[in-house]
Amino acid sequence: MANRTVLMTGATRGCGRSMVDRFIEAGHTVVGCGRSTESVQKLAARYGAPHRFDALDVADDRQVAAWAKSVLSDGLVPDLLLNNAAIMNRTAPLWEIAADEMQQIVDINLVGTVNVIRHFVPAMIKQGQGIIVNFSSGWGRTTAPDVAPYCATKFAIEGLSQALAQELPSGLAAVALNPGIINTEMLQSCWADGANHYPTPDRWSRSSVPFLLKITPEDNGRSLNVS
Repeated sequence: MANRTVLMTGATRGCGRSMVDRFIEAGHTVVGCGRSTESVQKLAARYGAPHRFDALDVADDRQVAAWAKSVLSDGLVPDLLLNNAAIMNRTAPLWEIAADEMQQIVDINLVGTVNVIRHFVPAMIKQGQGIIVNFSSGWGRTTAPDVAPYCATKFAIEGLSQALAQELPSGLAAVALNPGIINTEMLQSCWADGANHYPTPDRWSRSSVPFLLKITPEDNGRSLNVS
């Protein structure tokens, strides 16, 4: 498969970090970001050019705009854009979730996704091709108690992806992806030891990355599950 430029948010932890390894092993160029400067520096030290990693908060539109301007000026137009960055609320009934915690979840999980789309998709449209994958969840299609804020943002990702798909020109696609249940720190915060029954990010990435690389414009508007 020809070299692709893969742009990924949430690249420094969990599933994102494992996907970085798999995409690079497969011969693709990865552009990633994360909020932790230390974690970004470690990634950059391990994987030099043509790969690129930057520290920023996707919830801050100005930071995303500056990042996109720099990345695109280097000729790194995404062929595959993965909106992976997300956080989980502390498990509690909705009425116990503080306003600032709710706002942060919405800002990262939903607004951050839109910010990345806003600043990178026009360049993808200009090049006439590209796949946009917005990471959803099983909790973006069904619900559970004590995770209402997370469910709300992932349900929103499903609707946003379907609407975006109707706006894209031929040659591009937007999909919502349920990655399945993975034993990440985020899952452990909800299920504690129960998370140990599910695959690690490293194991998950070995099937998910080939799956992601097979998504085509014919999948536009679909809600997909890693299989």
